[in-house]
Amino acid sequence: MALQDVLFSQGFGTRRVCAGLIQQGWVTVGEPPQACTDPLTEVEEEGLVFHVQGQRWAYHERAYLMLNKPAGFECSQKPSAYPSVYTLLPAPLRQRGGGAAAGVQAVGRLDQDTTGLLLMSDDGQFIHRLTSPRHHVPKVYEITLKHPMKPAQVQRLLDGVVLDDDPKPVRAEACELVDELHLRLTLTQGKYHQVKRMVAAVGNRVEGLHRSSFGDIVLTDDLPPGQWRWLTENERAGLTGRR
Repeated sequence: MALQDVLFSQGFGTRRVCAGLIQQGWVTVGEPPQACTDPLTEVEEEGLVFHVQGQRWAYHERAYLMLNKPAGFECSQKPSAYPSVYTLLPAPLRQRGGGAAAGVQAVGRLDQDTTGLLLMSDDGQFIHRLTSPRHHVPKVYEITLKHPMKPAQVQRLLDGVVLDDDPKPVRAEACELVDELHLRLTLTQGKYHQVKRMVAAVGNRVEGLHRSSFGDIVLTDDLPPGQWRWLTENERAGLTGRR
């Protein structure tokens, strides 16, 4: 692939902008970095590492990443009251692909006050597979409760509760009372405000909500709030069942 097309595919601007970056000497290729000023230079994408204005970047045909979402951010490209979670990502991830659907998209949404694991990708099939209810991908939530929860309420969540927009009961895949004010809930659906509404349906209230895992991916302390990283190939394959 021509170097200018590589930069364009990775989100560094239009092809004209990418060509200009190369011609002005702002792009180096490989490790150790080698200068390149011809936008049409052919490069091998597999394993390609390059620098743009000193920023190191590795070529990814598709983007698969995870973000530790802090509170106070909306999972929207056009937020209404809080900053967009996408502002936590570098510009190339927000621009890759070009066009109206440029950039990575969140795999499902977390409310502005919900923290924790948020997956993102520019692969539509990947996003659909992880958000489709028929694939039953488990998501684990750590819930801080307003009132102590009783075992009978936990059982109701396991048996199923009716929400106001659907006569069919929704139930927790798993539900563990870590202590009287800390509930660990596993869901395979993704309805609007589902965790908060399920807890309300059994007579309690969510005071804090944190997603700790999505499928096989577990959020660990080495990824601080507001930070992101690429998924490994094994992690991506584990989410889709294609190893």
